[in-house]
Amino acid sequence: MPPPSPVDHPAFRLRLLDRPFTVVKLKHDEPIPDEYLEILNGGPTAKNRFISLTRTDEEVSLVLESEDVDDADAKWSCIKIVGPPEFSITGVLCNLSLPLMTATIPIYAVSTWNTDYILVSRDLADRAVEALTKDGWKFLGNDDEANGVPA
Repeated sequence: MPPPSPVDHPAFRLRLLDRPFTVVKLKHDEPIPDEYLEILNGGPTAKNRFISLTRTDEEVSLVLESEDVDDADAKWSCIKIVGPPEFSITGVLCNLSLPLMTATIPIYAVSTWNTDYILVSRDLADRAVEALTKDGWKFLGNDDEANGVPA
């Protein structure tokens, strides 16, 4: 489903992030390993990397941006909604995920206050970009940021 109107709204622009991501699942009562806590707390290995930690009564999920573009262990690519969205706009994540469902591309969604992130398997990233572009979503590149378009 194409992005809602107005399609030039920042909530409807996307960016495929350069570095791959890892998703880690821990037992719900397992302590968070120090290496993740260091990144979460902005330690020396953080390097402005994305990290999301969610704890429920069933599990702990960690989503982590790799330090290295060529990290063979990182199995996910990340599509970021440039955002930030206005909370009065509804259906953004739904509209974003529908063309991926139609293209049989599974997703792992992560939301923050400022925006949403969709993770897709690295080997399906090109297909995901193609499906979303064909559906009317606009992808920004690193050149756009250099030309004054916000990240």
